[in-house]
Amino acid sequence: MKTNNAIPNAIPSSFWREEPEEDNPFAAKACFCHGFDVYGDLLGKISWIEYLFLLISGKVISEENRRLFEVASVAIANPGPRDPSVRGAMNAAIGGSQQAAGLMASLAIGAGQNGGAHEVFLAVSQFSALGHELAAWDRYIQNFEADQENSGMDAWLPQEHIPGFDPHGTHCATPVMQLLSWVCDQHPGPHTVPHTTTHWLNEHRGHLEKQVGHPLAMTGLISAIFHDLGLSPSQAEMLYLMLRLPGAAAHALDQSNQNFRTYPFFSIDIKNDPGAQ
Repeated sequence: MKTNNAIPNAIPSSFWREEPEEDNPFAAKACFCHGFDVYGDLLGKISWIEYLFLLISGKVISEENRRLFEVASVAIANPGPRDPSVRGAMNAAIGGSQQAAGLMASLAIGAGQNGGAHEVFLAVSQFSALGHELAAWDRYIQNFEADQENSGMDAWLPQEHIPGFDPHGTHCATPVMQLLSWVCDQHPGPHTVPHTTTHWLNEHRGHLEKQVGHPLAMTGLISAIFHDLGLSPSQAEMLYLMLRLPGAAAHALDQSNQNFRTYPFFSIDIKNDPGAQ
């Protein structure tokens, strides 16, 4: 793939450059993403998942990491109706809202730090800060509540649980274990250099879960995978928001064809309901 970083850019951007059409300055003749000619060179030669990674990270993903990123994307594409972000899209659809409202509801709910994208931001930050030092993780877990009390003012409320672990779980959920098993079987093993965060997490999962008091959550495993892919906390947060939208969209479309009277989340038991008479 060829790159061209010399294209003048009227709109400042660190990754995107355009050449306007000669007779229409509002239309682009050529578009360059991180120096790659999108329509002249990438089109037909790069997959959606590769292009997405390039757009967000600015890096050309390796074949090995492409497969890992693709599998992780499939794993979180549809969190299912138990997930609050998906249910937000379902609520909008069953209520007759426009399609965009369902996705906006899903994004708003899925942006939080209780199973949402900001929890991934926090978990990736911790993997970056603590690395594979188990003693450092133990200190972090032991001092977590005190650190939250002294965290000061922030746009976010203090965290109610350690990011990456399920505060409502009694054991590690089956889909989390299935994804972890696939990664450890198919991705470079613990004897590679450097030791991957995902393999380290698998090796010490039992110890960490015991220290935390909660099982590993999907957010924690995805955070480890994103850290292995070299994504920053902000890049990981943005991708987690985006990659869960397909499921929200599918459930919204499904509910838009349903009758709101059969929607289980709206059920209200009214005593002496005159409608029943």
